[in-house]
Amino acid sequence: MQKKLTITIDEKVYENLHKVIGRGRISPFIEGLVRPHVLEQDLDTAYQQMASDEEREAEALEWSEGTIGDVSDDPR
Repeated sequence: MQKKLTITIDEKVYENLHKVIGRGRISPFIEGLVRPHVLEQDLDTAYQQMASDEEREAEALEWSEGTIGDVSDDPR
C-alpha cells in the first residue's frame, strides 16, 4: 500500500527535479533514494539483485578498470 507524503523543498530543487527526473517519476526516484536508509535489507538478496543487473555490472567493471590508470602514475 502506498501513502501520500507532502514535503517542502527549495524552489530550484523542485524545478530541477521536474527537468531532470520528469513529471510522474519523482516519487519513485525519491523512494529509491530514501528506501535504503529507512528499511533493513537482507544484504545477500541485495547483492544478488545488483549482480544480476548486467548493465550495472558492466558499468561498474568499466569504472573500476578506468581507475587503475589513476593510481599507476602516483609516486610511492
